[in-house]
Amino acid sequence: MTYQDIFERLWAGYIQQNPSTKRVFDLFTGEGESVFNDHIAFRTFRDPAIGVDKLSEVFLRNGYEFRGDYHFEVKKLYARHFEHKTDPDAPRVFISELLTEQFSPSLQAVISDWINNIPENTRNSENLIFSGNVSGIPSYAVYEKLRTESEYAAWLYVNGFCANHFTVSINRLKKYDTVQKVNTFLKSNGFMLNDAGGEIQGTPDELLEQSSIRAGMVKFVFSEGEFAIPGCYYEFARRYPDSNGKLYSGFIASSANKIFESTNFYKGA
Repeated sequence: MTYQDIFERLWAGYIQQNPSTKRVFDLFTGEGESVFNDHIAFRTFRDPAIGVDKLSEVFLRNGYEFRGDYHFEVKKLYARHFEHKTDPDAPRVFISELLTEQFSPSLQAVISDWINNIPENTRNSENLIFSGNVSGIPSYAVYEKLRTESEYAAWLYVNGFCANHFTVSINRLKKYDTVQKVNTFLKSNGFMLNDAGGEIQGTPDELLEQSSIRAGMVKFVFSEGEFAIPGCYYEFARRYPDSNGKLYSGFIASSANKIFESTNFYKGA
């Protein structure tokens, strides 16, 4: 399996899980744009069996290397980002994990059971990042309870292992070459932007601007029946050159902190 194979498979699952993401891609290509991925993100829980160290293995074996880490104290998250050693067009990889030990005993118990229910052959396989929710049928009551402590935990409990989001590189767009133009284009086509802390995260001075749409609502089968909750979403990033003229390649924790909220539950979908 090459890194190209990994991303092709992740993309196929991503647009199948939430078709609205494919509509975004089609809108840009319909305008004559070439869509390049700035980065792809994953979520997991802190645990030796499935944490950042585990999920990153498949990328490290396929030409990637660690480049930076990030702390999110309020959301109780830790993340690392990875870049390909030789291919500048390869998407960055951003993997975050929930620090479950900092939450209530009840949340820890739910997540511990969730992890223990993942088949051992899946946990030890390169296919883990594609596997979705392999811990059994979730409970909507449990999902709602998890949300009171962590929207991140609730989302992961149901969605499982998949690409949480792909990210359009605005630097590679021609007509829509600013975050403002991208956001206006998306809103004119009926998409809701994540406006937590404002529609644009970051500034040119910080060398990174980002925006995102709210995750589309997807119907999942729960033990109590079928309910719609947020699935995956699309992000958009514009990078700026540093004092040496090189495009900034990292991430801004304060901006990513708000981007995480693209999967928060919302009404009226």
